Amino acid sequence: MIETLKKYPTERLKCWDEAKNLRKNYYENYLNAHEKGGLRWAGGAWSFSTIPAGLGEDIYSVTGEPYGATIAFHKDFATKCHDAVEAAGFPRTLCAYMRNYWGALLLNKFILADGTIIDEYPTPDFIWQDHICCSHGKWYEVVKWLEKKKGKEVPMYCTDVSVGFSLQPMEEYKINYIIQQLDDGIKWLKEVTGREYNDQLLCDAVWNEMRSTSLWAEVCTLNQAIPAPLDEKTMYSLYVIGTLMKHRPECVTFYETLKKEVKDKVERGMAAVPNERFRVITDTQPPWGFLKIFREMEKYGVVSLGSLYTFGLIGMWEYKSDGSWVPKPLPPKKPETREEALRAIVEWTLNRPEWAHFYKPELKTKMMKSIVDQWKADAVLLHYNRGCEGLSVHIAENRLGLIDAGVPVFPFEGNMGDEREFDFPGTMSRLTTFFESMGLKKIDG
Repeated sequence: MIETLKKYPTERLKCWDEAKNLRKNYYENYLNAHEKGGLRWAGGAWSFSTIPAGLGEDIYSVTGEPYGATIAFHKDFATKCHDAVEAAGFPRTLCAYMRNYWGALLLNKFILADGTIIDEYPTPDFIWQDHICCSHGKWYEVVKWLEKKKGKEVPMYCTDVSVGFSLQPMEEYKINYIIQQLDDGIKWLKEVTGREYNDQLLCDAVWNEMRSTSLWAEVCTLNQAIPAPLDEKTMYSLYVIGTLMKHRPECVTFYETLKKEVKDKVERGMAAVPNERFRVITDTQPPWGFLKIFREMEKYGVVSLGSLYTFGLIGMWEYKSDGSWVPKPLPPKKPETREEALRAIVEWTLNRPEWAHFYKPELKTKMMKSIVDQWKADAVLLHYNRGCEGLSVHIAENRLGLIDAGVPVFPFEGNMGDEREFDFPGTMSRLTTFFESMGLKKIDG
């Protein structure tokens, strides 16, 4: 039975405009880096972005996954990218973020956060990437090839991080394997850029990343409150700051401000959804071109609290013996040498929750069940996402595992980066039926 409808107070996040400005400045800094005497690099959001930071404070990046999502959100430009990639002979079955990125290069267009399109794609000075799923390293090999066709040689370094995932501390030989690659990468960065490398800047960047990712986990923990102070659609615009610049001091400052504001909202009983009466979580990337589905859900009093993706891509967590999650505490002290910094960032990163998707399905199911319990969720929405092989590889097993654990599950098909593969009316019709089966009706007014 559904409880008598409550009405909670709501208010707009005071730091919302700051988040927008950080994202705006990020892409503009990359675009204009050379005019300021700086360097540009391209690579993934997980690619140890702390390491290039040692080259100087004027090093700017565009991380591929959030850039692919930005393109997907602007559906008209995304359609042109899809057409360009398919005309070049690449199949639709590849990673949608990767195809969006390649499409922008093929069109020689660069899109900013607000949708402004620049007529020439700014070439990176180097590529700094890691290889975690089947696409990541190959993604930027094609970028190199496309840039070469334009007459531009872009050097590339890729770190292999496929040593596995564990809820327990990683074995020493695996840690050392990645540390050695990063140390070699520093020598490579010096060679290809002609710059000296500043170990103090590296130590600062590592410490900033640890602080940012721990702070984001603390923000996510605050969403255990009833009513929830944040909804997942809003969280997408907040966690993305970490995917862009988690190693930079402005990211730390923003997450400190955000945590303080969200904590205050909890203490005052402020809600993201004023009529909250049913709580769900999702699992992975949403169909970015159709985020309005979250607003449609709110008409039934449904709030999406977050997901393994939203919590675990940037947030760093510690797993307790009882299966619960707590924000990962910072080490006792900041690293002071290159050796300390490399070991610290590798140990910090290797048990990132989001990497569980690529390995045993039981790990992802266990994590999602923990989130359901701690965040007091009533159901799970599972995105059978054809745009990401890595994060969807075991999703059918996850559905069965959650059902066996007594969790109601709504599966839907789509694609996070290709709007042609998401049926919004059909999905909403099925979702309405699911909500009604849970005893929910649309709220009048």
